[in-house]
Amino acid sequence: MPPALFERELIIPTASTHGNLVEALGRAVTAQIGEGEIPIRLAVTTSAEESYHCEMGLLSGLEPMKGSGWNRPKPEALFRFVRRPVENTLGFNAVLLVPTGIGAEIGGHAGDAAPVASLLASVCDTLITHPNVVNASDIIDLPANALYVEGSVITRLLLGTLGLQRARNNRLLVVIGHHEDELFTHAAINSVNAARSSYGLTVSRIIQLGPEFEMDSCYTGSGRAAGRVRGPDCLFEALDEYAGQYDAVAITSQIMVPPGYHADYFNGMGAMVNPWGGVEAMLTHAVSAIYDVPSAHSPMLETQEIANEDPGIVDPRMAAEAVSLALLQCILKGLQESPRIITGASGMVHHSVLTAADVSCLVIPDGCIGLPTLGALEQGIPVVAVRENRNLMRNDLAALPWAKGQFHRVENYWEAAGVMAAMRAGINPASVRRPILPSRAERWTGGADEAKAR
Repeated sequence: MPPALFERELIIPTASTHGNLVEALGRAVTAQIGEGEIPIRLAVTTSAEESYHCEMGLLSGLEPMKGSGWNRPKPEALFRFVRRPVENTLGFNAVLLVPTGIGAEIGGHAGDAAPVASLLASVCDTLITHPNVVNASDIIDLPANALYVEGSVITRLLLGTLGLQRARNNRLLVVIGHHEDELFTHAAINSVNAARSSYGLTVSRIIQLGPEFEMDSCYTGSGRAAGRVRGPDCLFEALDEYAGQYDAVAITSQIMVPPGYHADYFNGMGAMVNPWGGVEAMLTHAVSAIYDVPSAHSPMLETQEIANEDPGIVDPRMAAEAVSLALLQCILKGLQESPRIITGASGMVHHSVLTAADVSCLVIPDGCIGLPTLGALEQGIPVVAVRENRNLMRNDLAALPWAKGQFHRVENYWEAAGVMAAMRAGINPASVRRPILPSRAERWTGGADEAKAR
């Protein structure tokens, strides 16, 4: 069976998830998937008393790296959890996450959560975020104190299995998918050369894949954007061939969607879930998980007819896509200084490496349960859930077994910034709200009860 990336729905009984939720989900997922299938991405789309309805991105048919004996990831690797030994309180570092493909009201289109990133970055020392938040085709606005990392890297950061080290200027390997129309290939190469000349991007090489590499978009049962990648082995072979010559991977290729989707997307004024981001996330999760390097993907337009269509005045959240041709500049700029991924135990304790011990809080749209949320839960990291960022996920986050004061549900990102500012100042966020209910003394009878028992 040739290698492929695809999505599958799984039902996980809640009875099988007692104890550490990350490790328990890992066992339950591993029991349900086939031999040789590697979990890449997990979303809990609906949680109920008896079960979790999950949608799982899987990679199948992956062969060992040729000639090196290097092992590919094992099925349980995605769920490996290492509890942080301490919380480092010398700085205040936040993770901002808007999962890709869930139709988020804020951050579900083209970089429309970038103002949120700038706001939250102003109340922390370091903001860790991912391409879906700030990528806007040929525009990107990344705060100076932000780290641009791929979504699976955030997952492993919060699970305690990797660290991040700031980079000054990464060497990029740029991968361009096959396109029948050279206009789009030329536009991609011109984008790379523009980045080299205008802001000093370092490019180790540009390679072009053959037509066997294909990406298709689709929607899952929950309405999430996902898809299928065929022929990823040609990409992996190229990454194997040039290993050691690059620090980050930028990929641009076509994503096939049904006819009319471009017009439907722009004419829907935000009602349609962005169909391209889900399969992009599946691909970059696989690349970063296998090679431990930052990666990002941008779509190539399919035809000149689509490029020349006049979408009219579109929803501002989509406007960046409506005015771009190559759609590539955002990932080039983002990957230029994307942090290095550190996985060795000796490297993770270096003072320059940020790990789960350094994460002060996670900010997510309300209703989203995935491994980052569960990782934060198990690590004791405070979580701020934002109601106003409506999305397709149907989970009650308050029902998770949070420690007292660990979970904060707020109405909007203004409030999220206030909660973060209170945490940073070392005060209970509830103390600036009213009413403040009086505390009561509880009679402790444990000693007397023990004496009676003896």
